Amino acid sequence: MRKLFFLLVVLSLNFISPYSYAEEAQTHFALSTTAFLDKGILPVLYTCDGKDISPQLEWINVPANTKTFALIFSDIDPPDGTFYHWVVFNIPVSTTSFDQGIEKLPSGSVAGINDFKNLKYNGPCPPKGSAHTYVFTLYALDTKLTLKEGANAKSVLDAMQNHMLGQAQLTTVYSRWIQ
Repeated sequence: MRKLFFLLVVLSLNFISPYSYAEEAQTHFALSTTAFLDKGILPVLYTCDGKDISPQLEWINVPANTKTFALIFSDIDPPDGTFYHWVVFNIPVSTTSFDQGIEKLPSGSVAGINDFKNLKYNGPCPPKGSAHTYVFTLYALDTKLTLKEGANAKSVLDAMQNHMLGQAQLTTVYSRWIQ
């Protein structure tokens, strides 16, 4: 019964919007993907139960004076606080998308270390029986960060303070049901 309720809640989030996402995307800094619906369920392909590859991402309507971007993918539901799955910063302003399963970052981009202690994307892998919420956040920055490869998410977030021109998000949910 709990599974059915969760599924109905997630599905309803995809259909109750009072405005058009297309209209918002035309005027606001926006992050999108063809992999899943915002506030929808993350396909297994992008998790530890699948191929554990990053989804395709693209962004539009970059704020004026943006010099670089930072991308942070996080699990906001762990009991011990936010868990970071992917950290990339100093993404050049000329970059407007990442391909699915990106392995080589655009020139100038810097990989931060995630909470798995890797310099790459590691997808969701929550404990069996629980649903977690995951957020891709793209930050438009007015500067290039002076951090080195392997900086953790907290260091990147701290360095971005007072340099954020905008942020765009995609939210998704994933659960590993007990079989």
